[in-house]
Amino acid sequence: IQSLANAPLDDVLQHWAGLGYYARARNLHKSAQIIHQQGYFPNNVEDLIKLSGIGLSTAGAISSIAFNNPAPILDGNVRRVLTRFHAITGWVGTPIVSQKLWALSQRYTPDKNVADYTQAMMDLGATLCTRTKPQCDQCPLSANCQAYAKGTVLNYPTPKPKKIKPVKSLVFLLLYHKKKLLLEKRAPTGIWGGLYSLPEFSNTEAVQDWCLANNIKIQTKKNLTPLRHTFSHYHLDYSPLVITCGNPKNIVMENKEALWYNSAKIKTLALPAPIKKLIQHNNGY
Repeated sequence: IQSLANAPLDDVLQHWAGLGYYARARNLHKSAQIIHQQGYFPNNVEDLIKLSGIGLSTAGAISSIAFNNPAPILDGNVRRVLTRFHAITGWVGTPIVSQKLWALSQRYTPDKNVADYTQAMMDLGATLCTRTKPQCDQCPLSANCQAYAKGTVLNYPTPKPKKIKPVKSLVFLLLYHKKKLLLEKRAPTGIWGGLYSLPEFSNTEAVQDWCLANNIKIQTKKNLTPLRHTFSHYHLDYSPLVITCGNPKNIVMENKEALWYNSAKIKTLALPAPIKKLIQHNNGY
């Protein structure tokens, strides 16, 4: 924990690069700093949920498994077991279903051997009561499982209502000067928070206006094949634009850190996977 707390966030993100869900890396780093400053690791739900990235279910898992304190959990595996055991309909993300499941989880959580119970519930959902091809014939709860009795196991949990993902479009600029590439450090929060990336624009006209405003003399310009990257909540369609320039000066990136990097330095930076792949494909880094 001390090593993680003292590490620069850039180092943490570099190790995390390519895994996605970068908020988890930032939360781990911040929580390590909090724990290091406190001088102890919290052992109860009330204190654990104060840590960055720790929700009620994770806090319950840590408290029960690490410290053997009675605390309910409701991760995806446990939700699946409970919805099938009680044949609970409705998407688990709705308040009424969520409250019902939390109440059941609390009701079944024992006062003794809670670490074993919590791990067993998670393992039951992970190994037997799986999303597809559940092994009901081997399940120790099948005799009292309502979904199994009705022959409707695969109907639970009720699927999340389908929602069409919106599509966002951007232009990523690969601006080169003498084999150096301009990269910017993104804001610490949001998509790819804290990572290095390419300058992005709404369209090619915006790129040209930016170059003009910064007195950048374009030597060559090339549009690469548009690509798509899918996030959890939307699709990102991006068009890479490669420009070489001859006179890099003080470039204004609207409060973002922007610097020129050669291939050796780029290899040490925390880059989003699609951006890293794009740079490697274009320049052999």
